[in-house]
Amino acid sequence: MARLAVNVDHVATVRQARLAMEPDPVMAAALAELAGAQGIVVHLREDRRHIQDRDVEILRQTVKTRLNLEMAATEEMLKTALRIKPDVVTLVPEKRQELTTEGGLDVVLYEEALAEAISRLHQGGISVSLFINPDPKHIKTAAKIDADCVEIHTGSFAEAKTYANRQQEFERLQDAAKLAAKIGLVVHAGHGVDYRNILWLRLIKEIEEFSIGHAIVARAVLVGMERAVREMVALVQG
Repeated sequence: MARLAVNVDHVATVRQARLAMEPDPVMAAALAELAGAQGIVVHLREDRRHIQDRDVEILRQTVKTRLNLEMAATEEMLKTALRIKPDVVTLVPEKRQELTTEGGLDVVLYEEALAEAISRLHQGGISVSLFINPDPKHIKTAAKIDADCVEIHTGSFAEAKTYANRQQEFERLQDAAKLAAKIGLVVHAGHGVDYRNILWLRLIKEIEEFSIGHAIVARAVLVGMERAVREMVALVQG
């Protein structure tokens, strides 16, 4: 049965819109865990557009399940992760001008740098996941450089405009997840997952965890965080 990890970045987005004290992503994370989430995810970006260093530091002290820190493989972020010691680091590509992460890491192109980053994080006792597109060459390279896990980018599936395109993208995800699991990688998935398309994605049994943020936070604005998370937990677990 798959797990739900809740990304609380966009709680911080609302806070930072007014440079205010609330809503607090730390409180949102606590409510998500009380509602059944089995992990909390935050992305500490270079420009600190939403999550702040303070948030990650407090979350490390308060998260009762697993804290997954998404970050670029930069020297600054590696030092931060090794100091804070989240349970998992997910290495992601990052561009200042993007609204959200637009695609997976090019693991083949950056193989050497990623291998070094993974080694350093492992030495610090931190498990490492790579956020990648559903591409066999990237999956195989992730295993080659000793990643523990891959989070498969589900954006193309989520954004498909026709049933035929969605079916095609679903099959790509399914094949990617099966390959990753076969060669010994833990399989996560995320990006654009919502209360409707999760009904497709939960059919891929190799996916052990879904990372979901925007859809849950958007629903929480209307019905509250606990209800939004409970409803998604029920859908993830079928």
